[in-house]
Amino acid sequence: MTTRPASLTPEFLDGLVQRVPGTTGNTWKLTEVYTGDLLVELPQSSPADIKQAFDAARAAQQVWGSWSLRKRLKVLKKFHALVLDNQYLITDLIQAESGKNRRMAFEESCDVPMGTSHYIKRAPSVLKDRKHAGPIPVLSHSTEVRRPKGVVAIIAPWNFPFATGISDTIPALIAGNGVVVKPDNKTALSPLFGVRLLEQAGMPKGLVQVICGEGPDVGGPMLENADYVMFTGSTATGRIIGELAGKHLIGACLELGGKNPMLVLEDANVDEAVHAALFGGFGNSGQICMHIERLYVHDSIYDEFRDKFVAATEAMQIGATYDFGPDIGSLVSVDHRDRVASHVDDARAKGATVLTGGKARPDLGPAFYEPTILEGVTQDMLAGSTETFGPVVGLYRFSTEDEAIALANDTDYGLNASVWSKDVKRGLAVARRIDSGNVNVNDILATAYASKGSPSGGLKQSGVGARHGDQGLLKYTDAQNIALLKKQVMEPKAGQSYEAYAKQTQSGLRWMRKTRLR
Repeated sequence: MTTRPASLTPEFLDGLVQRVPGTTGNTWKLTEVYTGDLLVELPQSSPADIKQAFDAARAAQQVWGSWSLRKRLKVLKKFHALVLDNQYLITDLIQAESGKNRRMAFEESCDVPMGTSHYIKRAPSVLKDRKHAGPIPVLSHSTEVRRPKGVVAIIAPWNFPFATGISDTIPALIAGNGVVVKPDNKTALSPLFGVRLLEQAGMPKGLVQVICGEGPDVGGPMLENADYVMFTGSTATGRIIGELAGKHLIGACLELGGKNPMLVLEDANVDEAVHAALFGGFGNSGQICMHIERLYVHDSIYDEFRDKFVAATEAMQIGATYDFGPDIGSLVSVDHRDRVASHVDDARAKGATVLTGGKARPDLGPAFYEPTILEGVTQDMLAGSTETFGPVVGLYRFSTEDEAIALANDTDYGLNASVWSKDVKRGLAVARRIDSGNVNVNDILATAYASKGSPSGGLKQSGVGARHGDQGLLKYTDAQNIALLKKQVMEPKAGQSYEAYAKQTQSGLRWMRKTRLR
């Protein structure tokens, strides 16, 4: 029997959700995924509640935005320490609300201090004023000033609620913005706790608001009031968010779905690739935007890889515990379990072979599903072309490097890919030919995603824009151009004809190019 951590008392959980504005009597039952038992009643926010949340964040932003960057970073340094001090409590919350195994919950909690630390170090350089040459040497110059957008809407998914809800909030705050976060109803607790820690660190109260509700109910009112939106979720919903952002003439960053490939070349270390594929396919029960759903293996090693992969998958421990024992936890909900099962059932009915797994595990908990390996998956199957977002991997053969690359690119998505080869130079060359925003060589996804200095985003139908890197901070700012002309020389002198001025200008342009001043 699963025993809920003693840290998650009713008083603690009630205290978290009191932050959410909502109409009296309109609540959503937030349950513990492992058991289906009620954790807390979560208020649901009306359009009026959402407007009030944005107004409060905007008022607090006037104060926060007037602070120096150094003063803001001082708060974030305290927040970084508080997250580490409370890391196991955060892990408890993530497990209870999402059902993931403890390893994944702990690793999710690491993302926030990693991203915070990166931007604490990088922000002074990225956000500083930058002086540029003006049109007239010596007599003119321009200064690029970075200003906060205002109030940013962050719409976070259920699969990594703390990492996306709070990690995306941090650079927006550092840039001087207010934030309104909308977590998924199923996973609102860990973001709410993150906001509590930000206020404990010295952030002005009200600067970060949390509103809750179903997407169709709250998305429109959010974007009506926002100055920018950061969305992580499905491609279908991303299109809707993009349309709303365009309607309101605000910027948007969208990280969307994927159908991510893993390429195991003939010279790969099979044992290392098999071990990595366990996490690639089944980490977080397959509920990772960047996880592997299509696994391409060279003919010469296919049989060896398949047999070892199946054996290793069947040896994985599945369970509903709050310790580091299980390799795999639950899916997030019964509805999502049924969706994953429908993909496997469809593939089986259309001729695919289930090498292992392929069924729900109600004996472990309401939403558990076995890690599943399929063979013979084709494009007419749901599992062949549509993102399954569960512990389901399709195995495929290939004969040549060009064939493998063509297969990897044969999708509308382009979020993440993985290439395995003992020849690092070859692996890097293959990576450059894959149409994906992130490509890992001899790793699945962590190296790319955890490289906070590089942008991480999707190509094709996998998104617009990126988080991380300088771009992940600058997107939350507007560039203001402040220009100075020291002497009135950008027109003919008294008595000079415009024809003479034009010739003088033409000579000046030639001279500046020749001397490389411009």
